[in-house]
Amino acid sequence: MNQTEKTLEFDKIKENWKALTLTDWAKQEIEKTEPCLSELELKARLKDTTEARMLLEKCGNPPLTSLEGICELMVISEKGGCLTAAQLERLGMTLVSFRRVKAYLERGKAYQMGLPYYAENIDALEELEEMITMQIRNGSVDDGASSLLKDLRNAIIRTEDKMREKADAMIRSNKECMSDSFSTMRNGHICIPVKKEYKFRISGTVMDKSSTGNTLFIEPTSVAKYYEELQNLKLDEENEERRILYTLSAMVADEAEVLQQDIKMMEKLDYIFSKGKLSMDYDGIAPTINTERRITLKNGRHPLMEKTVCIPLQFSIGNGINGIVITGPNTGGKTVAIKTVALNCMMAQCGLHVAAEDADICMNSNFLCDIGDGQNLSENLSTFSAHITNVLDILKHVNRDSLVIMDELGSGTDPTEGMGIAIAILEELSKSGALYLVTTHYPEIKQYAQKKESVVNARMTFDKESLKPLYQLVIGEAGESCAFHIAKRLGMPGNMLQTAAKAAYGKVADWLLEDTQNQRIEKLHMPKVQKIKQVNGQQTKALKFQLGDSVMIYPEKKIGIVCETANDKGVLRVQLPNKKIWINHKRIKLHVAAQELYPEDYDFSIIFDTVENRKLRHQMGKHHMEGVQIEVE
Repeated sequence: MNQTEKTLEFDKIKENWKALTLTDWAKQEIEKTEPCLSELELKARLKDTTEARMLLEKCGNPPLTSLEGICELMVISEKGGCLTAAQLERLGMTLVSFRRVKAYLERGKAYQMGLPYYAENIDALEELEEMITMQIRNGSVDDGASSLLKDLRNAIIRTEDKMREKADAMIRSNKECMSDSFSTMRNGHICIPVKKEYKFRISGTVMDKSSTGNTLFIEPTSVAKYYEELQNLKLDEENEERRILYTLSAMVADEAEVLQQDIKMMEKLDYIFSKGKLSMDYDGIAPTINTERRITLKNGRHPLMEKTVCIPLQFSIGNGINGIVITGPNTGGKTVAIKTVALNCMMAQCGLHVAAEDADICMNSNFLCDIGDGQNLSENLSTFSAHITNVLDILKHVNRDSLVIMDELGSGTDPTEGMGIAIAILEELSKSGALYLVTTHYPEIKQYAQKKESVVNARMTFDKESLKPLYQLVIGEAGESCAFHIAKRLGMPGNMLQTAAKAAYGKVADWLLEDTQNQRIEKLHMPKVQKIKQVNGQQTKALKFQLGDSVMIYPEKKIGIVCETANDKGVLRVQLPNKKIWINHKRIKLHVAAQELYPEDYDFSIIFDTVENRKLRHQMGKHHMEGVQIEVE
């Protein structure tokens, strides 16, 4: 798959197309399908597509079938091999399909089309079909395949009935010796279940025994005499079946050449009808093909987009206009527009219908595309480098019969230099005589298009009030990016917009001068960075005491817990059993560090705060409580 197909999403069209086929050959042909360069051949392909769709609409789906494995069966038969009953049945079903497809095409001749006359190239081989379907049923040779086979199978049934009757009679006459009241099959022999202790009372051969060993399965002598007769009958049956299978296999081998031709015709029809099914899926129409370098689409659509949400595209190029420069806001549909044109052109040149109400499409020698940022990290290419590499490759291959599409021409670098390069590229494309569509934001390129005779501007429409793109292409008018309109609607102050306009265009538009509202951006409250305060030596010593530290107070030698760390004067607060006191850090000494007393992230409010305050803090954390205050000691 080439990169252009992937860029234009023709690879996705092919995937949808392949899903509508039944044969591997048709899928492979679809994968190999490329734009046709012969006008005669292309018109023939399009005619097939059109007639296939008409037949589908008038006669329904053709009774085609998957041909998987059929060629392998023919090879076996041609080499003198014997096909199994299941394989012959598969061949018979294929022959039925051939006959039905031929009848389907015969009915289509009433509509005065050429496609139904493919029926003349199909030999239904009805005699071979009848022989196979009469002699093979449900994956085996049918009783009526030959009179001998029927007689043999009837004889086998009679012999088996006699053997079972003899066994049942033996059970009835020796009930006391039996562990059960019915006969059974053991190793292909009809046996009776005899209790171990009575084995010598029953004349016969032990064929098997139960898991406990208490029951022996004996073939009675009266039954055994029929066993050899039964085996001979089954051997004769097997030989007759094999004779029938070999005969049918030989008949298949005799018709191998005709079968091969029928298979090729079925595969070709599968390919042709898949084009008609695809056209029905996206409601396509047959385009008019020209070689005069013009493209016209009326209500064109992207075939991969839902018809109900896709805005129809009106497009025309040619008749002295070789290039179209499309401008407009981001997300306005510029890229979709140029891809819609190129994809429909590629589909038409591959013999497919296009997604439009009407279409006149020229044949192109090649399709050249530069869409997407093209970054290649493995080759260390930036967006701009990738674009230029791709553009240079396009310029090497372009000729007057090319169709070129380029997205965001000149982007990815300094705007001034990018604009210059973009104009230089357009000049080269103009010299080549190719048809080209480019999208851009540069105002200088719009001016270039206005002055150049063979180039026109186009714009994508945009609703400035709702800030929504309308996805409609207007050829002959230059568009604007609408950045200022979008920024204004989203709340950018008028003074900022006026500054932006001066910087961009050297002047301010009247509608911006009239905008005197919302002249500043309202600042939101944001948290501030908290710096470490500069402390003196005494305070540094005081800060070594942490919240929760157990300390010894001197000279009283009382034990307390630090509940507030030192202030800038080196005074900290200590919780005693009945009160909290402020005390200078010089009067205390660390007794036990907090990290040894409490787990990490311990909530010290459990120790230092009242139950009432803790409840209030919890409630205030959930919602605002009017007039409520927390009292701190």
